[in-house]
Amino acid sequence: MSNSVTQASTMSEHEKKASIGLAGIFSMRMLGLFMVLPVMSLYAEKLNGFTPLLLGLAMSVYGLTQAVLQIPFGLMSDRFGRKKIITIGLLLFFSGSIVAAMSTSIYGVILGRALQGSGAVAAAIMALAADLTLEQNRTKIMATIGISIGVSFSLAMVLGPVLASIGGLQSIFWFTALLALIGVLLLHTVVPQAKKLTIHKDAEPIPALFGKVLKNPELLRLDMGIFCLHLVMTAIFVVLPRLMQGPLNLPLKDHWMVYLPVLVISIIAMVPFVIIAETKHKMKTVFVSAIAALSAASLGLFLFGDSLWSMLAMLLIFFIAFNLLEAILPSLVSKIAFAGGKGTAMGVYSSSQFFGAFCGGVIGGVVWGNYGINSVFLVCSSVLFIWFLVAVSMKNPRHVSSLIKHFEPESTEQIKEITAKLQAVKGVLDIGIAVDDSTVYLKVDNDLLDTEALEAALYS
Repeated sequence: MSNSVTQASTMSEHEKKASIGLAGIFSMRMLGLFMVLPVMSLYAEKLNGFTPLLLGLAMSVYGLTQAVLQIPFGLMSDRFGRKKIITIGLLLFFSGSIVAAMSTSIYGVILGRALQGSGAVAAAIMALAADLTLEQNRTKIMATIGISIGVSFSLAMVLGPVLASIGGLQSIFWFTALLALIGVLLLHTVVPQAKKLTIHKDAEPIPALFGKVLKNPELLRLDMGIFCLHLVMTAIFVVLPRLMQGPLNLPLKDHWMVYLPVLVISIIAMVPFVIIAETKHKMKTVFVSAIAALSAASLGLFLFGDSLWSMLAMLLIFFIAFNLLEAILPSLVSKIAFAGGKGTAMGVYSSSQFFGAFCGGVIGGVVWGNYGINSVFLVCSSVLFIWFLVAVSMKNPRHVSSLIKHFEPESTEQIKEITAKLQAVKGVLDIGIAVDDSTVYLKVDNDLLDTEALEAALYS
């Protein structure tokens, strides 16, 4: 490998600062949203107006505002600037945290959580990350942000019960407000200013491509999957803390002793399955098996959740499968999305995820209120079984990768000529040429790709 290639693939200090700063902002925001999950059902009945349905809504309404607003926020960042829109989103998140912290009724907490979700800056952060990195380093910063989300979820499961046992539910919202202000500080002191604002089809939604994405049955199948996954996760947390404190007689201050080992072991245990899926080309087998395991674990919580050790075993299986699916689903979206459509496909996918979280809270509250706590686990198992039936018929995804190449076409004829040349290159599966950002988006099979022919087709 030449020195030029090595240098090009190594992140600069500028890119490292962007990676650390944006991952920090993303993770602190998600930490604030997740910390209430393991504790809210234990504290909400002290709020005026409490019902199981309103509890579920308070836990999950952020998902509705997030799902509705994240794509518009991303598009506004194209027009008005990334940092300006991200700052507005973080201040909305701060405002929602303050409203929830000062509320004595369940309705006030619902309003606060809705405001928290309205600061939907995920797409804008991803677009800024793309602005601040070279094409060959973009996957690194996206991976860093993705890892930070997983870490924030695990940390939230531990910090939430600890903070609540010290200062109640309000202490979590006050802490969340502080995190929002730290996020604003990181944005304006650590994250570099982008020299140029560019629309990146691989990193952000493009309105003109929504129709093509929504007509793709394989992508819709994955959107349904992430919807079901987060529906189930949210619904389970509507009732799980009450099960742990009530029938299992485990004090809130000790709940982290359950979550921490379960999450750490599950993250370690799922890694070999990810490796098998990616390197052994067993993606569909691992994917479908994980859904089946998740459904079985939910059914196990319904049948055996009244015993601490059986509940621990079911939770371990649940989170191994959950973390595995969280890792595999975005990879499948990336593989299946057409060249130049990854950003749009991921935008629809993320909206489906947050809408699933919203529906999960509502369904969890309704089922608990009408049929009891344990029935929530049975409903979750049924939802996952339906997903399993849908996933079984999916096509086995090809083992493909995305490539981005810079190219400045001089005419329509040149675009047609380059497209014809690229179609003839062995290993090139799909081609998308974007004139507005001078970029060629490719889907390739790395095992077959003729790299010399590819470079010759583009630049000779």
